[in-house]
Amino acid sequence: MIRNLRSCTLWAVLLVTTIPPSGHADRQDQISPPLGSIVPRVAVARNKEQSYALYLPTRYASEQRSPIVYVFDPAARGALAIEQFQHAAELNGFIVAGSNNSRNGPWAPQFEAADAMVHDTQQRFSVDTRRIYFAGFSGGARVASQLAQLCKCAAGVVLSGAGFPHNSPPSADARFPVFSAVGDADFNYSEMIPLQQPLEKAAFPHWLRVFGGPHQWAPPAVMDEALAWLRVQSMKSRREPRDDVFLSAQFLAAQARAASFEQSGDLLTASREYRQVAATFDTIADIVALRSKAADLEKAKAVREAIKREKNDFEEQERLGGEVLAAFSGTESDDSSPAESADRAILHARDLRLRAANEKKPDRALVFRRALGGVFVAAMESGSDALDKKGYRQAARQFACAAEANPESEWAFRNLAVAQALSGERKAVLQTLRSAKNIAKDAASFSEWLKEEPAFDRLRSSTEFQAILTSSADAP
Repeated sequence: MIRNLRSCTLWAVLLVTTIPPSGHADRQDQISPPLGSIVPRVAVARNKEQSYALYLPTRYASEQRSPIVYVFDPAARGALAIEQFQHAAELNGFIVAGSNNSRNGPWAPQFEAADAMVHDTQQRFSVDTRRIYFAGFSGGARVASQLAQLCKCAAGVVLSGAGFPHNSPPSADARFPVFSAVGDADFNYSEMIPLQQPLEKAAFPHWLRVFGGPHQWAPPAVMDEALAWLRVQSMKSRREPRDDVFLSAQFLAAQARAASFEQSGDLLTASREYRQVAATFDTIADIVALRSKAADLEKAKAVREAIKREKNDFEEQERLGGEVLAAFSGTESDDSSPAESADRAILHARDLRLRAANEKKPDRALVFRRALGGVFVAAMESGSDALDKKGYRQAARQFACAAEANPESEWAFRNLAVAQALSGERKAVLQTLRSAKNIAKDAASFSEWLKEEPAFDRLRSSTEFQAILTSSADAP
């Protein structure tokens, strides 16, 4: 079984998947979850504070072992994460479990959550330990890849919106298939595209899919492709019986996608697509023509120019985001006060947002949006860190920058209001709460938060606060 992570050196832990299959006499707290439906919370038998969301495909049977995907969301949203995989899991017969405890932050709680979830699922259900997969989004993607590196047991990993931990890049010491997915407006786009080179160098089977969108979970259609690709890899490595009809269908679909990119004029994506199709099906089908097509496209002037533009876009994104962060750190002027630096950072963020909104060239607009997304996340993370350290005014400035970068983020305005309340900015917090109320997607949830957030205890008796509370409670 996975060893208790608290009783061993965290950085040297090995995840050893040798738990007996479902039906073992020592199973505890047995449940019979419905098949074909997401169960939002399954409490871990040995630790009720740990839980996970669960999906069992309709074909699941305890008499037959099933592959499983362990999913990690950066905000511990297990059910939301599983929603992205539900259709693919049903198509391919996968169990999916998503932690409700693992979230961005220190590694120890993340590993503890993984330990609890993996141990519990393998005690309760019939899991094929030769087909264990990890998947994650953003910080959860880094958890997924780290677990695969440590356990050396993974049949594959799905990375959405982020790659490997920065201090633990791909290494030939622990190889596994990697399906990478990223939105074209994701600030981590500039990480996921170059990631394919070290994966190639270390001989990882790998596949890249770019979808339209910002920093978010890859949509269900991409997950359909991901699990199907992982099954191809599983058949190649004989973890799963070969299915020639399935393999033929996947090969034809992959060729058609590559051809569609070429026909649309996106030759850079087409060249990459032909290359990864050839690498995936090299021992399954005749891929000589595909390799030749990829090689010819890579030599084309249009593709070489596209690679150069892509590199320039990455550099421009870093420069634009760096301008905002430099303003915040005060490195633009040694004479700046923290408040003056924050004001300049907010102005830079506003300017970047307006440029993104007004840019007429789609490719340029994507660069601005990626840079803006990076500013938003950096400001939110810095604000949260300052809040934890009780640097309330600093946290408020960081969250104000995040709100300027993304005025539609209720998360940013909620955090800003809390920081302002804790730093005694009475007038400012009331204005921020009005803004948060106007963009709240769930009025009932927002009203409940107003009632329960301890930072607002000193404001609750004021007529202004009660007016906000009443209006949010009355909202449809």
